Amino acid sequence: MHDVLLRLARLRVPLGFGAAAVAIVLARPNPTSLLWGMLVAAAGEAVRVWAAGHLEKGREVTRSGPYRFSRHPLYVGSTLMACGITVAAASLWVAVVTAVYLAATLTAAIRTEEAFLRRQFGEEYDNYCQGRAASVDRRFSWARAWRNREWRAIAGLGVAAALLAAKAAWLR
Repeated sequence: MHDVLLRLARLRVPLGFGAAAVAIVLARPNPTSLLWGMLVAAAGEAVRVWAAGHLEKGREVTRSGPYRFSRHPLYVGSTLMACGITVAAASLWVAVVTAVYLAATLTAAIRTEEAFLRRQFGEEYDNYCQGRAASVDRRFSWARAWRNREWRAIAGLGVAAALLAAKAAWLR
């Protein structure tokens, strides 16, 4: 089972591109769905940027910024982005594809990531999970967010918005 989870976690980005392609084909966007969906997706990206600007991946148990409230704020942001794209797409079938993709890949990613963090940081990570670790005051850093390659999610959201807007125009 661990091998399956690890494989799914590693394939979540290419599988995401596949799910996005299916979503674009199935989408039936309109101006109202685009507006509301992109607002939700932008909120999700804002959460991701905030998290990426605090994350020191693999070097520590990050406890600043949104990590004070959630162990997985990047995945919270990704889920909001996916929900926003789903609203923008205005299609029940896109909602089904999105739900299956998120359930499979984020569950796998969270489980494998938590296993790694537990191996890497042991009791420190356990204390964080149980709410016994003090939060850390660290300022948000755009440089850190960039170093964590958050620009890729921003670009992906821009492409998705453009494709959905083009499809909405084409459907009119």
